[in-house]
Amino acid sequence: MPRVTKATTILNEVSAKTKAYKTVLIDFTYTMENKKEKINDKFNGTLKSKGDKYKLLVARQEVISDGKTVWTYLKDANEVQINNAGVDDDSFTPTKLLSNYSKEYKSKFIEEKGNTQIIELYPLAKGKSFIKVKLSIDKTKKQIQQFVIHDKGGSVFTYLVNKFVTDQPINDKEFTFNKADHPGVTIDDMR
Repeated sequence: MPRVTKATTILNEVSAKTKAYKTVLIDFTYTMENKKEKINDKFNGTLKSKGDKYKLLVARQEVISDGKTVWTYLKDANEVQINNAGVDDDSFTPTKLLSNYSKEYKSKFIEEKGNTQIIELYPLAKGKSFIKVKLSIDKTKKQIQQFVIHDKGGSVFTYLVNKFVTDQPINDKEFTFNKADHPGVTIDDMR
């Protein structure tokens, strides 16, 4: 039987609390920095989730999933890409993190600063596009305050939670792409 570490215990508590919420609405600030490429982008975004369904709004795009299908709408191009929601792809989402951390990542407790606990995750599988994820967790609320993804290309992606609201009603229509709301949209079905 594998040894239960402090990091695993904390992640188990955060995962259990998150799964107990009927819905989650998160307002966040997204930053992408790559010093070598001289890139430093910053956007505000929103994530709505309900079970396996989610809607992510950030950087002039929408990523919507009903749990079976993922629509990625690029506003500037008025184009939507349609894919099957897969568990095997290389994307990183908070939902995947909180449901697969024990199977897909090695976790390490780094430190505790006041009411914040810091944990780092390292992917177990080779070939992932990222090398490390650093989580900052509110010790009292058992909620992620920030996560920072370090990729192999030297980019650092930071998601800072500004607002975390739970158990508010969200209509299921939010989790499907409605072509009628986007006149002239180009559809690229990649399923």
